[in-house]
Amino acid sequence: MSPTRDEQHWMYRNMVTSRRFEEAIARIYFEGKTPVFNMANGPIPGEMHLSDGQEPVAVGVCAHLTPEDVVTATHRPHHQAIAKGVDLDRMAAEIFGKATGLSGGRGGHMHIFDADVNFACSGIIAQGMGPAVGAALSRKMRGLPGVAVAFVGEGAVNQGGWHEAMNLAAVWNLPFVCVIEDNAWGISVAKETSSAVANNAERAAAYGIPGRRIEGNDPYAIHQAAGEAIARARAGEGPTLLEVETYRLAGHFMGDAEGYRPEGEKDALFEKDPIPAMRARMLADGAASADELDGIEAAAAARVEAAIAFARNSADPAPEDALTRVFAA
Repeated sequence: MSPTRDEQHWMYRNMVTSRRFEEAIARIYFEGKTPVFNMANGPIPGEMHLSDGQEPVAVGVCAHLTPEDVVTATHRPHHQAIAKGVDLDRMAAEIFGKATGLSGGRGGHMHIFDADVNFACSGIIAQGMGPAVGAALSRKMRGLPGVAVAFVGEGAVNQGGWHEAMNLAAVWNLPFVCVIEDNAWGISVAKETSSAVANNAERAAAYGIPGRRIEGNDPYAIHQAAGEAIARARAGEGPTLLEVETYRLAGHFMGDAEGYRPEGEKDALFEKDPIPAMRARMLADGAASADELDGIEAAAAARVEAAIAFARNSADPAPEDALTRVFAA
C-alpha cells in the first residue's frame, strides 16, 4: 500500500529536517579544528558520521512506528533519530557535549539515547541487535504492545552477534524487524569484497523467516515493505529481515577523503538524491503543491536552526558532575 498524503508529507518533512540538520552539523564541525585538525577541538568534539542520502530508510520504516516501539541504530543515526521523534534540541545539545543534552553531553553523536521514544544507538558494529531482540522478548513475555527494529549496516551482518541475535529472534518468534542499510561501503571496504552474498536478505532463509531486498533508495517501496514486516511482527507472526539499497552521499566520517570510491561514483549518486526525487514525485502525483513543499522546507530549516541555537547557548557540563550518570550507585 502506498503512503497516504499525510504520510508522504510526514516523510518529506523528516527527510528534509534530517538533511538540514546534517548540513548544519557539517558547517559547524570544523570550527576550531583548523588549520591543524584536532578532533577534540571546536564546538562539536569527536568523530562525526553523517547520513545524507540515507533518509528514505529512516522515514520509510519509522512511519509505521509509535513511541512505544523500540529502535536501535548505528554510529550513523541522525536520520533515524529524527524520524523516530527524538527531541531535536536535546539531540543537538548532546552532539555539542552540553549539559542539556539527552545524556548530559556524555554520549555524543554515536550514543544518542531518548527513553521517551525508545531510541538508542551505538558506535559498535551490530551492537544494537542484542538490545533490540531483548526488547522484543520483553514485550512478548510481558504481553506488552510494541515491536523492536534494529537498523544495521551491511557490514554488520558479518558479525557473530548479528547471527546470534537473528537466531534467537527466529527461535522465539519475536516481534522484531532487522533493517540493513546497504550503502555499499563498510568504511572504505566495498561490500563485494567483504560479504559472501550480494543480497543479505537471502540470509533470512537460514533462520526460517521472510527476507526482502528493496532497491533504489525509494521511500515509497521502503514504506510498503516495512509496513508489511512491522504488521507481521505486531500480529505475532515473528521477525523479518529487510535489506535496503541506499546511498551515502557523504564520506564515512567528516574529513574522509573518499579516495576509495571509483571515479564518478559520487557524482552519480548526487544525481539520484532522494529528497529532490521525492519532491518531484509528490508534485507529479498531486500529493502536494509547490507552496506546501516550500513551506515544509522552510519550517524544517527553521526548526534545525533553533535546535542548533539551543545547543550553542546551553551550558557545558559542570566539572564536579563528571562522574554522575557514569557509574551506578
